Order: sequence, then C-alpha cells, then structure tokens
Amino acid sequence: MTQPTPENGTEPAHDPEVIQLAAKVFDLARQGATDTLAAYVDAGVPANLSNDRGDTLVMLAAYHGHPKTVAALLARGADPDRSNDRGQTPLAGAVFKGEEEVVRELFDAGADPTAGTPSAIETARMFGKSDLVALFEGR
Repeated sequence: MTQPTPENGTEPAHDPEVIQLAAKVFDLARQGATDTLAAYVDAGVPANLSNDRGDTLVMLAAYHGHPKTVAALLARGADPDRSNDRGQTPLAGAVFKGEEEVVRELFDAGADPTAGTPSAIETARMFGKSDLVALFEGR
C-alpha cells in the first residue's frame, strides 16, 4: 500500500495526534471547560473549529449550556451564526435546549435570531417561548 503524499495525488493521512487534540477540544466545549478551551484557542486552535457534523465549538458549548464558554469563544472571534450541516445555529440550539443564559450571551453578541433552519425565532415559537419571541422580534 502506498502512503498518501501530495505527489501521488491523494489526500494526506490525518495525523492521529491532531485528531486526538481536536476530539479533546470538542470535549472541552461540551464540558464548559472555559479557561482550558480559551487557552487552546489563544494558542492557535481556530475559534470556529467544527467537527464532522459542522458543529463549531460555540455550537457545542451553547447546546450543552455553558454561557461563560460561549462568551469566551465569542470574545475570541467565534461566529455566533455559523450553522452546522443540518442548518442549525448555536442560538437555535440554545433555545431548543432551554438555555436562557446562553441565549442571552449569543443574542447580546449579535447572533441573528432569523438565521438557520429552523431559526431561533421559529424554535421559540414552536416551543411556546413567548418571552424569547418578544426579545427576538424587538431587535
């Protein structure tokens, strides 16, 4: 078997250490390990790093209810409106999960409540969250 190289026109093999580091960073976002995750981003991990489903670090932190982690990622340039492969945004995910503090962090950082499919405002309507609908419509 030939090792992939740029010369033979195949994709280079993924470095197992890089894959392991990426998995660790995604876990940090899910766990809300704000300081450690922020240190990785400060050291060069992209703030908009996404997994094989298009979930960014901010999406994972938002979905798992970690407002401080979301704020740290946003402060480091994470895109609050970047949708995953299913068209979901971090704001819509936070609305779906009932993570009010995360919703506020994202919204205050300029997240668009009409972005994504379904959007955050559509999700709020679907789940009868009239306070969030009012917030989003008042923008």
